Amino acid sequence: MHRSWFLTKLFSCFCLFSVLLFGHISGKAHAAPPSSSSPQKTQVPAERPTIVAFGNSLTAGLGVAPDASYPVQLQKKLDLAGYAYRVVNAGVSGDTTAGGVRRVSWVLNSRPSIVILELGANDGLRGLSLQETKANLERIIQQFQQASVTVVLAGMKLPPNYGQDYTAEFEALYQALAKQYRLTMIPFFLDGVAASSSLNQADGIHPTGAGYRIIVEKIFPTLEPLLERNR
Repeated sequence: MHRSWFLTKLFSCFCLFSVLLFGHISGKAHAAPPSSSSPQKTQVPAERPTIVAFGNSLTAGLGVAPDASYPVQLQKKLDLAGYAYRVVNAGVSGDTTAGGVRRVSWVLNSRPSIVILELGANDGLRGLSLQETKANLERIIQQFQQASVTVVLAGMKLPPNYGQDYTAEFEALYQALAKQYRLTMIPFFLDGVAASSSLNQADGIHPTGAGYRIIVEKIFPTLEPLLERNR
């Protein structure tokens, strides 16, 4: 009797457990799937427009720590001012305008909105043909403008020991290009820094980190109206 009673109770418990388990699984199987008509909201960060600093060793930051170059300091300035731009350092030490022509397609790969064009100083220091320098800069400017890139031309000057005629014509070619192609122009990239022993390295040509900080402060007012339009 006891055995029969025990088996009956065990069979009842088993049946109850089976009903509960089947109901639990069945409920899951018939649960409504997520509606495909309800789009999933994801936060996709907008891609920041790019400013390419395109130049030679003055842009690359030869002789200073990486975070002291002018492109990096310009990035910090933009961030503090609330401009969501990304600055790319495309400076190559020793580069001439001819070298710049060969690098335009590479620069365009980054899809820049603005290019700060700082080239020509090495041409002048080597006494290269001013006509060739101007022609190379024209080719660079034309390619960028054809790609709808805003070009900011950085004017340069040479030391007086290169002769009055050569130095005057060298400086004038930047002004002529800015006028011809309607470019925003930085009158002199090294304004306030050139010839200063405290703001240049021992070679007297390349700025120190403090010198680059001044360069950024000087060029920012020229650059900012373009940022307002592209903000």
